[in-house]
Amino acid sequence: MASEHHAPNHDYHLVDPSPWPALGALSGFVLAMGAVLYMHPDLIGIDIGVLKFVPGIILVLATMFYWWRDVVREASAGDHKPVVQLGLRYGMALFIASEVMFFAAFFWAYFDASLFPDAAEQMTRAEVTGGQWPPTGVETFDPFHLPFMNTLILLLSGCTVTWAHHALREGDRKGLIQGLWLTVLLGFTFTCLQAYEYSHATFGFTDGIYASTFFMATGFHGFHVIVGTIFLAVCLVRSYKGHFSPSQHFGFEAAAWYWHFVDVVWLFLFVAIYWWGA
Repeated sequence: MASEHHAPNHDYHLVDPSPWPALGALSGFVLAMGAVLYMHPDLIGIDIGVLKFVPGIILVLATMFYWWRDVVREASAGDHKPVVQLGLRYGMALFIASEVMFFAAFFWAYFDASLFPDAAEQMTRAEVTGGQWPPTGVETFDPFHLPFMNTLILLLSGCTVTWAHHALREGDRKGLIQGLWLTVLLGFTFTCLQAYEYSHATFGFTDGIYASTFFMATGFHGFHVIVGTIFLAVCLVRSYKGHFSPSQHFGFEAAAWYWHFVDVVWLFLFVAIYWWGA
C-alpha cells in the first residue's frame, strides 16, 4: 500500500537534484575566460599559451561525461517514458537547428567574399584578391581527389548507420553492432584523410579571406565529425551492454540524426567550397 501511495501518477520524470547544471555554467565561464586570456595575454602579464584552456576544457568534459552518464542511467531505469522521449526529440531537433545556423553564418561569409571579391578586398585592406575568386595566388584543392573520396566515405557511413538503425528496430543486435562498427571506422577514416589534406594545403589559416573561410567552414565540420564519431562510439559500447531495445533507443536515434546532419552539411561544403569555389 505504501509503495502504491508513493508511485507517480504521471508520465513525466522528475529529475533528482543534480550539480551538473551549476558545474556546467562554471565550466563554460572558466573556458571563456581562458579563451579571453589566450587572445589577450597582456591582461595578466603571463603568457602560458594554450595551457589557459586546460582547466576549462577539463571541467567541460567532466560535466558532459557525468551528466550524460546520469541520463543513460535514467534511460536504463525506464524513467524515459514516451512523453519524456518526445521532449528529448524536440531538444535534439532544436540543437541541430542551432547547428544549421552556425554553418549558415560560415557559408554566408564564404559566398559574400566569393561573389563580391572587390568588396572583400576593400574591407580587408590587407589582401589583394585580384577581383576574382579564388584570390590571385591561391592554389585550391582538386575537388575530385581527397574531397571526393571523403564524400563517398561519408555517404557510405550514412548507409551503415541507417543499416544499424533498421537492425535495431528489427531486434537484430548483431546487425546493430556491425553497422555501428563500420560507421565509427568510416568516421575515423574521414578525419584522418582531412588531416592529411590540411597538412598538404598551400595556404594557412591567416593567409587571407579564402583561407580563413575555407578552414573555418571545413574545420568546424571536421570537429562535428569527431563529435559524431564519439557519439556513435558511445552508442556502440551501449549496444554491447544491451541498453537499446526496438521500442526504446532514443540515444541511438539522436546519434543517427546528428550523423545524417553532418553528411548533408558536407555535401553542401563539397559542392560550394571544393567544387564551385575552386
